[in-house]
Amino acid sequence: MKVLSIALNTFRENLRDKLLYNLLIFALLMIGSSLLLMRLTLGEFHRLILDIGLGSINFFGVLIAIFVGIGLVSKEIEKKTIYTIVSKPVARYQFLLGKYLGLSLTLLVNTVIMAAGLLAVLYLQDVPVHVVLFKALGMVFLEFMVVTAVALLFSTFSSATLSAIFTLAVYVIGHLTADLKTFGQKMEGLGRNVLEGMYYLLPNLDRFNLKGHVTHQIEVPASDLLVIAVYGMAYTAFLLMLASVIFQRRDFR
Repeated sequence: MKVLSIALNTFRENLRDKLLYNLLIFALLMIGSSLLLMRLTLGEFHRLILDIGLGSINFFGVLIAIFVGIGLVSKEIEKKTIYTIVSKPVARYQFLLGKYLGLSLTLLVNTVIMAAGLLAVLYLQDVPVHVVLFKALGMVFLEFMVVTAVALLFSTFSSATLSAIFTLAVYVIGHLTADLKTFGQKMEGLGRNVLEGMYYLLPNLDRFNLKGHVTHQIEVPASDLLVIAVYGMAYTAFLLMLASVIFQRRDFR
């Protein structure tokens, strides 16, 4: 009940955040702009709409996850309300988990709204909707959950600015992990060990990218989706546990 109460309170606080609405409006405008861009394109405009739509949902969803996620803990510290929270009979891991679930709920609502905007554009242009689109949207949301956990982890021991920089770096590198491994195999010594270590340690966010499957109407087997989902949830659980350990040992006096 304590975790649920914190989650719902965090969700209500996020709904009052102007940044959230600004990013959501920009995302919907980007999705709508595909209608204008397709008039400048000769053929394959269906793929263009899907590509821009999914890209906008992913990009702005990640921005929400990062810039709202880094404030989950830092805002409480800046407002000095963290001292009141840690003095109450609420375990610190419950506080973190509640904050995380609250932002995840916010991201779910925003993802649904952006997905509805994309579906409206597809309907207006008579673009056929395949099941793989909904699978891709599910993977996009799972990526948001991982990125949110990364942002929350950094916010437990770093400033808001550094947390944003670190999380953005992890997001960018997370989509280049395959290249890291390939590049590392061409190196020797310490450089190779560092790159291979980054490959195994950092999240492979490119696993969640099914945009190519959607634009080319390639079906994704249920077994592959299950493996990706288990990977995402396991990595998220690991990050949350690590964040809880760090937050538990932090001294706010």
